[in-house]
Amino acid sequence: MNGFWAVYKRELKGYFATPVAYVFLVIFLFVAGYWTFRDGFFEQRQADMTIFFRNLPLLLVFMAPATAMRLWAEERKNGSVELLFTLPITVPQAVIGKFLAAWIFLAIALVLTFPIPAIVMYLGKPDIGLIALGYVGSLLMAGVFLAIGSFFSAVSKNQVVSVILAVVACIALVLAGWPTTINYLSATLPSGLLNVVEGLSLQNHFDSMLKGVIQFGSIAYFVVLILGWVAACSIILDERKAS
Repeated sequence: MNGFWAVYKRELKGYFATPVAYVFLVIFLFVAGYWTFRDGFFEQRQADMTIFFRNLPLLLVFMAPATAMRLWAEERKNGSVELLFTLPITVPQAVIGKFLAAWIFLAIALVLTFPIPAIVMYLGKPDIGLIALGYVGSLLMAGVFLAIGSFFSAVSKNQVVSVILAVVACIALVLAGWPTTINYLSATLPSGLLNVVEGLSLQNHFDSMLKGVIQFGSIAYFVVLILGWVAACSIILDERKAS
C-alpha cells in the first residue's frame, strides 16, 4: 500500500506543480458558469440547478479525457513507466493511485463551482438534497469519463490520439440514450438490442439521479463502468510490462 500512496501523492501534487492545472480549472469554471447563466437561468424564475447539470456531461466529455491524457501516455513516451514498475508496486496499485489522484482533481473542480449553488440558494429555496445528488452523479460521471481516458492513455503513447479516442468513446456513451439516437437506430436494430443500447446510455442514468431517484441500477452502472475501464487499463499495462 505504501507504493499506492506514493503514486497517488506524486500524481496529485503533479497536477498543481505547473500552471496547466490552474488554466484547466479556470477554463472549467468559466465554461460551466457561462453555459449556466447564458441558457436562461434568470429567465426561468426557478431556483434550481437544472441548467448547470444539463450542460455538465458535454463539458466533462472533453475535460475528463484531457485530464487523463497525461496519466500513462506521457509516462510511456518518456520511458518513465519502466522506472515506475521497477519500484515495489503492482500495476493495479499504480493504475488506481493515478486514477484516484485525477478523480480528486476533478472533484476539486466540481467543488469550486460552489458559487453557482450559492447564487441559487440566495435567489430562492432549492431542494438541497436534489443539488447534492446532482453533484454525486456528476462526480460518478466524471469518474467514468476519467477511467475511459485512463484506458486510452495506456493504449497510445500519443496524448492527442488518446484524448480523441477517449472523447469519442465518452460521447458514444452519452448519445446512446438521446431520443434522436434511439429514433435513428430504431430503423435498423431490433427492439431487444435497442433496449440494450438505451440501457448503456450514461445520460439516462445521470438524468434519473438529477430527478432525485436513487436506483441501485444507476449506481451499479457507474461503479461497474469505472471498475471495468480501470481493470482494462491495468491489463493493458501489465501486458506491456511483461513484454
